Amino acid sequence: MMDIEKLSEKLKAELVKLKHEYDVELPAQIAEAREHGDLKENADYHAARERMGFVKGKIAHLNEQLERLHSIDLSNIPEDNIGFGSKVTLLDLDTDAESTITFVSEGEIDPLKGKITMATPYGRALAGKKPGEEVEVQIPAGTKKFLIKSLETIHGNEFSAKE
Repeated sequence: MMDIEKLSEKLKAELVKLKHEYDVELPAQIAEAREHGDLKENADYHAARERMGFVKGKIAHLNEQLERLHSIDLSNIPEDNIGFGSKVTLLDLDTDAESTITFVSEGEIDPLKGKITMATPYGRALAGKKPGEEVEVQIPAGTKKFLIKSLETIHGNEFSAKE
């Protein structure tokens, strides 16, 4: 089960670090680079200014993620079918391969670890489904057919397909 508070704390810690870099470290680097003279050909100055723009954008993005995270109302997330925060085990009906995916927020996406959002083709196809159901997922490479083997919801409820 995903811990929203743990993710929130992780994002806040990253924000503190980036704000310190933006407010303290980068202005000091820019001031030092200015002391070296001609800014037109000053690579350190341009690199620090470029990094400052990147950090500013990252801070804005993290603030948006935190805002979205805090707007999640767990009472609106299903307790007995697939929704945000669900961990789902699927059986590929063509290859008999099993895979597990977890539906996470944008800040946690890691496809190599099976962490994707509900906005993906898998999320759209699986939303509201329960273990034991077969589902088709439309992906760029074609249609994949799966059996939903098990589900753990964000609420900690666990369900398995009837054998």
